[in-house]
Amino acid sequence: MRTRRSLLVVPAIAAVLGLTACGGGASGGPTAEATAPAKLTGDIQFWHFFTDREADVIQSVVDDFEKANPGVKVTVKSGQDDEKMRKAISAGQAIDVGLSYSTDQVGPLCSSGDFADLTSFIERDKVDLTQIPDTVLGYTSFEGKRCTMPALADVYGLYYNTDLLAAAGYTEPPKTLAELSDMAVKLTTFNDDGSIKQLGFMPLLGYYENAEAHWAPAADAQWLNEDGTSAIGSSPGWTAILEWQKDLIDRLGGYQKLADFQAALGQEFSAENDFQTGRVAMNIDGEYRTAFIDDQAPDLKYATAPIPSAEGYEDSYGAGYITGNIVGIGKGSKNPEAAWAFIKYLTMDTAAQVKLSNGLKNAPTTSDAIASPDLEVTPQFQTFLDIFENPQSSTTPPSAIGAEYQTIFGTHTAKWQQGDVTDLPGMLSQVDDEIDAAVKLQAG
Repeated sequence: MRTRRSLLVVPAIAAVLGLTACGGGASGGPTAEATAPAKLTGDIQFWHFFTDREADVIQSVVDDFEKANPGVKVTVKSGQDDEKMRKAISAGQAIDVGLSYSTDQVGPLCSSGDFADLTSFIERDKVDLTQIPDTVLGYTSFEGKRCTMPALADVYGLYYNTDLLAAAGYTEPPKTLAELSDMAVKLTTFNDDGSIKQLGFMPLLGYYENAEAHWAPAADAQWLNEDGTSAIGSSPGWTAILEWQKDLIDRLGGYQKLADFQAALGQEFSAENDFQTGRVAMNIDGEYRTAFIDDQAPDLKYATAPIPSAEGYEDSYGAGYITGNIVGIGKGSKNPEAAWAFIKYLTMDTAAQVKLSNGLKNAPTTSDAIASPDLEVTPQFQTFLDIFENPQSSTTPPSAIGAEYQTIFGTHTAKWQQGDVTDLPGMLSQVDDEIDAAVKLQAG
């Protein structure tokens, strides 16, 4: 998930926000009229999390919608994070349209009824959902309820400094994790005191966009079973990924040396980002990094590629992790028809999708928008569109406990990478037990 947009819902927050499977409004909420109004009128309130330049991009699309629908006034509240929005909806505030930055919220939003089921609107208006990849359709619905639509997507791949790789004799990016390790070691240099000067690749989780979720497609690592319980311990992909990680940590000098390097990292979304300054030669990041490089490091020579695959999973090369922004109708909407029309415009109108993508440098989520000649695509950005359309690309599945299953896993992988865990199968079994207990507790 994009770090500056992520929100992990843990039990304490869930209790505050009322994230229960039988939350109020779960079976009610706004539904479509028998026929769509011939003319839309009235006001709608639209909450989103964007700020500054990005908020201006959103406002430009709002302006386009109002121009096409002069009877509708959209009141925009920008800079509203997920927690604030959920509290407002739970308190009865009439938020007509809410834009969330975390797909991890789909389970709680759908099961609580905070976002209305959009199925009646979609079926009445014959919305062509085949425009959207199955992976994205999967993370925008939960247990048969489609309470959100995808606005834009974040897609993760490998960035590499072409000058640094060329100086080390490489003309191509790594395609396997074994190749990534060898290149990372060769590209790493040290100061006289033994500390790392330049790092080929950082293997520590928690560094920028290094996250279990973003690494998972490298070995088809699974998160949940169909019944919502943990599949982590029974998925061999996690063992392959974590053993690779530990081996690379050792080859680069050990956890402490890497942690010391990480302690001096540049702020992720500033010009001091380690990849942008050449402090690291290869890094995992989202498509939006291309916009930051254009703005903050225009002279950087770089290219992009899919994340390398683990041994035995080479056929999956080209796939990756997908997440994105989701948008829905708040359960207290006073004007659901106008709210739905606005959501449909944001998510299914080709011109709107292209304008949002060009302005925010996120991936559009419809095939028509991706194919549009108006979409601004550099070779570096094209990589992420290819990953997005790859049928083997995956995501973190929606859960009634939100992202808590990822949080639980992360507490254990933190100990693993520090060298505090020697029994990996036992650790993964414990992860399963803790996640299953959290699922059982949420279900009551």
